[in-house]
Amino acid sequence: MMGRISDKNLAQAGKRAHVWARAHMTIFDYILKRYAQNKPLLGIKLAFCLHITKETSVLVRCAQNLGAQIAICSANPLSTQDDIAAFLSSHNILTYAWRDESNSEYNECIMDVIRFDPDIAVDDGGDLHNKIHQSGTTKIMGGTEETTSGVSRLRILHSRKGLAYPIIAVNNASTKHLFDNRYGTGQSAIDGLLRATGLFLAGKRILVCGYGWVGKGIASRARGMGAIVSVTEVDPVRALEASMDGFYVAQLSVCAGYADFIITCTGQKHVVTIGDILKMKSGVILANAGHFDVEIDVKSLYNKDRSPVQVRPNVEQFTINGKIIYLISCGRVLNLVSSEGSPPEIMALSFANQLLSIIHLVKNNKGMRPGIYCVPKKIDNLIAQAALKSMNIEIDKLSKVQQRYQGI
Repeated sequence: MMGRISDKNLAQAGKRAHVWARAHMTIFDYILKRYAQNKPLLGIKLAFCLHITKETSVLVRCAQNLGAQIAICSANPLSTQDDIAAFLSSHNILTYAWRDESNSEYNECIMDVIRFDPDIAVDDGGDLHNKIHQSGTTKIMGGTEETTSGVSRLRILHSRKGLAYPIIAVNNASTKHLFDNRYGTGQSAIDGLLRATGLFLAGKRILVCGYGWVGKGIASRARGMGAIVSVTEVDPVRALEASMDGFYVAQLSVCAGYADFIITCTGQKHVVTIGDILKMKSGVILANAGHFDVEIDVKSLYNKDRSPVQVRPNVEQFTINGKIIYLISCGRVLNLVSSEGSPPEIMALSFANQLLSIIHLVKNNKGMRPGIYCVPKKIDNLIAQAALKSMNIEIDKLSKVQQRYQGI
C-alpha cells in the first residue's frame, strides 16, 4: 500500500516544523519515558483522521515510537499542511492527505485509511467513525473522538443502538475542552481572522454565535483585542453566563445588521441563514470556527452570487443585492484553514489525552462494551500534573489532616 500526498520533496520543511512543535510539547517526553521500553502499541494498527498539522505529527510519531503501525488522512479538505504530510510519509506512515482536496477526494482518503484494516480509529469530527460503521468493518476494538461535534454525532448513533465499539470522548476531558477549545481555539481563531483579513479589530463590532468553550475563548480574545463583542445563544444558562461575563447578549436578528464580523462556533446547522445575511450591512465578514462548514448557509450564499471574487487568500467577496459580503475560508473552520490551528503547548494537552486513551483502549478493550466513555480521571490528572511540571509550576498538596477532613 502507498499513501497519496501533494509533494514528497516538502519532507525536510515538514521535519523543521515538526521539530519546532515537538520542542513545545514536552508532555510527550514524560509519556515516552514511561512507555517506550514496553511499547504498548506494538502490533496495533491505528487509523487517524485528524487535521494534519505540525502538532498532529508529534502525536503520530510518538504513537509510532510506541510500536504502532499507522495510516492517516485529514479531518478537513482544506486544513492539511502539505509539508507535514510529506514528513509523515517519509517515516513510513501511510498518509492520504493534501490541501484543497475535493469532497470526493476527502471521502476517498478516509476510505483508504479504513482499508488499512485498523484496530483503533482516532477521529476529529466523526467522519471516520461514521464511514467505518457504514462500511460494516468489524475488526475495530475501539476509538477516540477529539471534538464536541464528533461526540454529539456518536451519542446519536449510540442512542439508536448503532455504535459498534467503545469510544473514548477525548473532547470531554478537562485537560482538553477547558484548554484547547477555550484558550487554543480562542487564540488561533483570532489569529486566523487577522491572517485572512489583515484588519484592525479594536473598536470593531464582533458577533460570536455560541457561548460554549470555543465561543467563550473567541469572545474573550476578541475583547482583549479591543473589539466590541456581542453573543447569541439558544441555551439560557450559557446566555446568562455570557451576560455576567460582560458581553451584550441578544438575538441574531438584533445584532446582524450592525456587526462588522460574525463568527459561528456552535456545532449546529444554519446558524446564519441566507435570510440573516440579506439583513447584514455591506462589508460584513463571515467566519466559522465550528468543525463543519454547515453553520453558515454557504450553499445559498454561492447560489446568490455564482462568481464570487477572491480578494485575499481565504477571503471571498460576494455581491448580493448591491451589498458586499465577505466569507472566510469557504465557511470551513477558521483557525485551521486561515491559520495553523491551536498552538503546540495547548495541543500537547489534547494529544496527550489521545495517546493515553489509545493505550487505555489497548489494555482494557475486552472489558469495554460499545458506548461513549470518558477519559479516565487518572489520565486527566496525570496530564495536568505533567503540564505543570513542564511549566516549572509547583502546587500545594493536602495534608493528612485535610485528607481525613475530606474523607479521602
